[in-house]
Amino acid sequence: MPEPQTPPPHVVVLFGATGDLAKRKLFPALYRLASCDWLPEAYAVIGSGRHSPGTDDEFRTQVREGLDEFAFDDEEPDTDALDALIERVSFQTASADDGADLGAAVEKAEKELAEQAGCDVGDVRRLVYLSVPPSAMKDMIAMLDREGLTDRARLVVEKPFGLDLASAEELDAALLDVVDEDQVFRIDHFLGKEAVQNILALRFANGLFEPAWNRHSIASVQIDVPEKLTVEGRGSFYESTGCLRDMISTHLCQLMGFVAMEDPGAFEAKAVRDTKSALFADVRPLDPARVVLGQYDGYRDEEDVDDDSDVETFVAAEVFIDNDRWEGVPFLLRTGKALAEGRRTITLRFRDPESDMFDEPACGNELVLELTDDPEITVDLRAKRPGPSFDITMGTMDLKISERSPEAFPLEAYERLLLDVLRDDQTLFTRSDEVERLWEVCQPVLDDRPEVHAYEKGSWGPDAALELVPGGWRLGG
Repeated sequence: MPEPQTPPPHVVVLFGATGDLAKRKLFPALYRLASCDWLPEAYAVIGSGRHSPGTDDEFRTQVREGLDEFAFDDEEPDTDALDALIERVSFQTASADDGADLGAAVEKAEKELAEQAGCDVGDVRRLVYLSVPPSAMKDMIAMLDREGLTDRARLVVEKPFGLDLASAEELDAALLDVVDEDQVFRIDHFLGKEAVQNILALRFANGLFEPAWNRHSIASVQIDVPEKLTVEGRGSFYESTGCLRDMISTHLCQLMGFVAMEDPGAFEAKAVRDTKSALFADVRPLDPARVVLGQYDGYRDEEDVDDDSDVETFVAAEVFIDNDRWEGVPFLLRTGKALAEGRRTITLRFRDPESDMFDEPACGNELVLELTDDPEITVDLRAKRPGPSFDITMGTMDLKISERSPEAFPLEAYERLLLDVLRDDQTLFTRSDEVERLWEVCQPVLDDRPEVHAYEKGSWGPDAALELVPGGWRLGG
């Protein structure tokens, strides 16, 4: 098992600590890091929010119940790590208007950790996780500054980073008025996935792929993230954001960045983020005529959704990158709720060879990346069908990385990203110039929204999305 450097003492403050993200992802991630001895030797976790869940013991019981449900994957828990985490957990109410008690709780915890670690209080760091709506973010940042909680702090900011270009710029201005850019960790959990990071290894560590990774060899790229889930329980959030803001301007564009960027030369924060930023500068703003919006039947019946809502739950978009490597190659992005499957698939469709030797079949000639927790890479090739005639059929090469690396110890996305914050590593976090440029790319669709098409639950979305993709989508197309 790898041994990351032990981080210094930390006070971890989780806003939204009684919410779904904390229960499903954040506390399970902290448990996993604790079970690997990758958390600081001295740390405290302070949950916070407007409403108290009760006493600290009642909150600890709530956290333990969430871990029982989401953390153990049918394995026996590491009781020592679990108990050590739970005993370090407490809760303190706070709001944008009043954070004094939270500030006092952090100060008290820091003094205890400094005594425990034998260090100065000034050596104790703060990790502040802001899982709050974009509309509340500026006021929360002001409160943190007012209470002195931004000192020695790393601020983890959940997406969406604003709701359009203007609000993103306002949010960045509010952040950078109280902290430096190197203290801000804009989290996009897709970038924490092993399979996404493996895109860079696949490209730049293999002479087989990189020479063909361009417009001369690749006809199109599909980035497809369908979801089977509806917006059940998240109606209020979706009414304020919609699918374009929730998924396209963040997850799918960031995936496109990893697929299309140039060689950064090193896997470290400045190099990777500079290279992605340069790539995004070349992305052509979206043409609303080449964007399809959809809403699944029954969305308006969801809790907290307006009866006449036209919020989109599906987006398919054609994107172009105006540089020498990708000129003229369409990047087809698709995502939505209540679709036929839940997948995360990138398909690079290669150009047909210039040969009159065969009648080319419609299948094959694709490199497919399945961005699962256990990454899979598939190459669909054309080959001779066994037999006396010289016919072409499709053959498949599969690479399942975990089978070749049984000793590997993969981390779930939030586990990896929280560990990176503790280690002060921003490589897999987005920078303000990336965020603002991607809002510029999406802004034409926000300004001139296309028609929103209805589609059936369990389908692949509106039929109009099929027209974007010559040859069809790999999934359901």
